[in-house]
Amino acid sequence: MSTHFDNTLQFAQQLDTADQLYSFKQQFHFPQYNGKDVIYFCGNSLGLQAKNIQAAVQQELDDWKNLAILGFGKAKNPWLYYQEYLKKSLSRIVGAKENEVTVMNTLTVNLHLLLLSFYKPTKERFKIMMEAGAFPSDQYAIETLAKHFGLNPDDVIIEIAPREGEKILRTEDILSSIQQHTESIAVVMFGGMNYYTGQLFNMQKITEAAHHVGAVCGFDLAHVAGNIPIQLHDWNVDFACWCNYKYLNGGPGAVGGLYVHEKYSSDIDTPRLGGWWGNEESIRFKMEKGFIPKANASGWNISTAQVMNTVALKAALEIFDAAGIENLRKKSIQLTNYLEFLLNQLTHIDFEIITPSNPEERGAQLSLYFKQKGKEIHDKMIENGIIIDYREPGVIRVAPAPLYCSFEDVYRFYNLLNSNF
Repeated sequence: MSTHFDNTLQFAQQLDTADQLYSFKQQFHFPQYNGKDVIYFCGNSLGLQAKNIQAAVQQELDDWKNLAILGFGKAKNPWLYYQEYLKKSLSRIVGAKENEVTVMNTLTVNLHLLLLSFYKPTKERFKIMMEAGAFPSDQYAIETLAKHFGLNPDDVIIEIAPREGEKILRTEDILSSIQQHTESIAVVMFGGMNYYTGQLFNMQKITEAAHHVGAVCGFDLAHVAGNIPIQLHDWNVDFACWCNYKYLNGGPGAVGGLYVHEKYSSDIDTPRLGGWWGNEESIRFKMEKGFIPKANASGWNISTAQVMNTVALKAALEIFDAAGIENLRKKSIQLTNYLEFLLNQLTHIDFEIITPSNPEERGAQLSLYFKQKGKEIHDKMIENGIIIDYREPGVIRVAPAPLYCSFEDVYRFYNLLNSNF
C-alpha cells in the first residue's frame, strides 16, 4: 500500500481496492443507520458480531437440547475440553506457547486470581507499580489487593504519571522509576496500552527492568489482544490477562483470556486458588481431596468451561486465523496513519491527537482531545451513522479495526468533521 496520502474520496477508495483484507468486512454484521451499515470505530470497546457466530451458537444449543449432560463428551465440540479449542489461535495472537494460555472467567476476575498468585509482599518488598490513569478496574484491583493483605494502598501503590504538560508516559521515566524503587517493588503491573490515550507501552523493556530489580511483571492486555502482535513468552512476561470482546469480537462479556509463563504454569507448586476444572484431568473424576493442578495455564481454571460464553469467541477466532495478526497489524498501521494524515488537514479545528505519533507506540486507536465541542462532535457523528465514543474531558476515541473498517470509512469520518465544524 502507498505511504503517500491524499485527502480525497477517490484516493481512499483506491486504498480499499488494493487492500487484500477488504473482503473480511463482509463477514461481520453492522448496525443499520437509514438502511445502511454504520461506520463502526468502537472495536476498542466492543467488536462487531461475526456472521459465523449464529450457526456456532446454534450448534451448542442443538447439542444441549439433544444430548443434555452427554454433550460434555459427545457434542460436536465436546464441552469437557472447550477451553482447549481456543489455545492455538490465542497463543499466536499474544505470542505465547499453547500451554501458557487459557480462557476462563472475565478480565478483572482473572487479574485478581493472577495477582493472588504473584503478589507475595514482604516487609521490605511490597510495592506495586502501575501507570497513573489506568483503567478503573485495574486501579480497584490493586487497591483491594493491598487491603486484602492488610496494607494501606497509599503505601503500596506507585503510580507513574506523564511529565507536567505532557499526556503520554516516556519509557525512560517508567524504567528509571522502577530502578529508583529497586529494594521495594514486588510487582510491576501495567496496562499494555492505556485505554484513554491509546499509548502502547514497551512491554519488553518494562519486563526486563522489573526482573532486573527482582520484581515480577504482568500486563492487562484489554486493548492489545487482537490489536497488536506481541511476544509474551519471548519477552519473559510473567503473567497477563485480557478481555476477548474488543478487537477479538467475542461478544459482550465474553470469556476472558489468561497467560502464565511456562516457568510458572508448568510448575504445579506455583500458588493459585484451585477449582475442579483446573485439577489434573486424569484424576479429576476420582473426586478425591487434594488439589493437583494441570501442569499448564489451564491449572488456573476454576469452574466448568463457559461454553455459551466462549462459543462466539471460538467462531470469531476462525476469521482471525484466516486474516492473520501480522497482516491485520500492517493494515492497521496504514489505517491510523491515513487517519492521522487527514486529521492534520483540519487546521481550523482546535484539537490535538494525544496518542503517540510513532506507529510503534500505538495500535488501532487515535484519541482526539477537543478543547471545545468534543461532546457535540461525538453526537454529530452518531447522528450521521458514525459510531465513536467519548471520554471526559473532551476526548473522542476513534478505532478503525482492520478486520471490518475501510479507508473510505476513515475518509468519511474526516469529511464529516471537516464540513460541519
